[in-house]
Amino acid sequence: MNWLILIIAGLFEIAWAIGLKYSEGFSKLIPSVLTVISMIISMGLLAYSIKSLPVGTAYAVWTGIGAVGTAILGIFLFDESKDLLRLGFIFLIIVGIAGLKFVSTEV
Repeated sequence: MNWLILIIAGLFEIAWAIGLKYSEGFSKLIPSVLTVISMIISMGLLAYSIKSLPVGTAYAVWTGIGAVGTAILGIFLFDESKDLLRLGFIFLIIVGIAGLKFVSTEV
């Protein structure tokens, strides 16, 4: 269950990272409020998940989900580079996340 909570926390990390772009430096009210709410939810869920998951693993997975999701959404929403080498490195982050889950002794 804590892995699911950690994944949801990672999804909210993606939301606040993308929200930062839309808030334009916290100069737009609605995107700024939604970004801060997403930050609070993301951190709260991360904090809950590390009650039973190793902190290093949980933090790496959380940031990895956020990094991969934000990079992929950046491609679609903000026309960021789709360079094959960039996509390869994003894939390596995914492999790292899966590897951490695979070698984790926590369920």
